[in-house]
Amino acid sequence: MTEHKDGPSARMLDDGRLLKELEVVHRTRHETLLYGSDDALATHTARTKELEAEYVRRHPGRAQTSGRTREGARARTPEAQHGE
Repeated sequence: MTEHKDGPSARMLDDGRLLKELEVVHRTRHETLLYGSDDALATHTARTKELEAEYVRRHPGRAQTSGRTREGARARTPEAQHGE
């Protein structure tokens, strides 16, 4: 288990905290890429990878939802919902 100076390992987070941590790293990614040092970017990348891997481990079927595919997205269009 990896300990971080800014928080516990991803495996120790409950689902709500894991999602909040993911929101933060996704929101701060662009700024870190543009303005962060090489070390900051490497740390950010490692933390993002750890959090995302934990989310995928907990929710292995998340990508199998038909709404996340092109076909599923087409099915959500107003035309498809109204049979046009």
